[in-house]
Amino acid sequence: MLGDELGTITGEMTGMRVLSTDGGHAVVETSFRGTSTLLGTDMKDMGTYESVSRPDGTLFGEGHGVSMTRAGDTVTWHGSGVGRFTESGGVSWRGALFYETASTEFTRLNGIAALFEFETEESGKVSGTLYEWK
Repeated sequence: MLGDELGTITGEMTGMRVLSTDGGHAVVETSFRGTSTLLGTDMKDMGTYESVSRPDGTLFGEGHGVSMTRAGDTVTWHGSGVGRFTESGGVSWRGALFYETASTEFTRLNGIAALFEFETEESGKVSGTLYEWK
């Protein structure tokens, strides 16, 4: 069941590169950075994910990243999701993240799965929302 909102992110893609085109399936690496709120705390974020084109036109992606508070607390994540191209030239992603942190402020995240809605625009802007999966 979809639970409480954990946070939001806005930012921009900072780089893209093609890793492979074997078998006619492009594998693209995308990096992004942004600002977010996570459990009500302001964060700076960066992450990288690889997306693989699939025969039906959708994408499968896997990535990892880090969020950091001004005080230096860090939260890392690994995740995966499925993307669909939008009419405006971006990609709409849905998936799950799994966190790891030693920070007492964010220790709750170690034991949950977070579901995400993540949108990219052709211009490079990104935005997303995270929810606890109960």
